[in-house]
Amino acid sequence: MKIVHDEAKKQFKVEVDGYTAHVAYQLTEDGGLDIRHTIVPEEIGGRGIASALVKAAYDYARCKCLKPIATCAYAVVWLQRHPEYQGDVSCDYGGKGTCAI
Repeated sequence: MKIVHDEAKKQFKVEVDGYTAHVAYQLTEDGGLDIRHTIVPEEIGGRGIASALVKAAYDYARCKCLKPIATCAYAVVWLQRHPEYQGDVSCDYGGKGTCAI
């Protein structure tokens, strides 16, 4: 799976079977990378694509000395499962199943 970072759009994306999945992020004023939403079309769901995209974004954050932050519910769960990333939940997090679009 070849994940592409589109810095201009602040997205990490991948094309699988003709469908595009992506995570969108914002850089915060206090040095964080906040994943705002994760989109994986149903047709390619269940293949670990969302996890790979979130990991790519947070690996980039760590490389750039940015704090992993999650507003997207999927990214919140991902950070809970990966405490080694020492990420934080955004104050904008709306609860289970939510994103900030």
